[in-house]
Amino acid sequence: MSATRPVHPDFLEHLQHKDSALIELFLDARQWVLDLHPEANELLYRTHALTAVFSVSDRLGDAYCMLPIYTNHFNLGFNKGTLLPDPHKLLTGTGNLIRHIDITAPADYRNKKAKDLLRAAIELAISDRTKPTKAVGLTISKIAK
Repeated sequence: MSATRPVHPDFLEHLQHKDSALIELFLDARQWVLDLHPEANELLYRTHALTAVFSVSDRLGDAYCMLPIYTNHFNLGFNKGTLLPDPHKLLTGTGNLIRHIDITAPADYRNKKAKDLLRAAIELAISDRTKPTKAVGLTISKIAK
């Protein structure tokens, strides 16, 4: 495991109000994503969910996955999930692009099938990126104060 990137204070302020088991699971999933792609930019949002979005630039349009935390659960979402190879049928959802894996335990994502899916999502995001970026390995809060 690589060194942990600190959780941004804006995000942490809202995260600390979640159930401790959910927080622990989220932090592990976040670290798993960052271990697989340390160059990821993490974009943080608070809308209907508290969400960490991982992107190959500082743009939401270049994102490949997200970890939205709801009241009592969270999932591993793939921004272009319908375009990803999913031979093991891990992805669920009915949106035009987004698909997700429900997360209840580390075994839901800490496996070869999920890792292959995440790597494919990263590769797709890199190949789809239309503009070069200088943003690498940043955490960018979009959470209104």
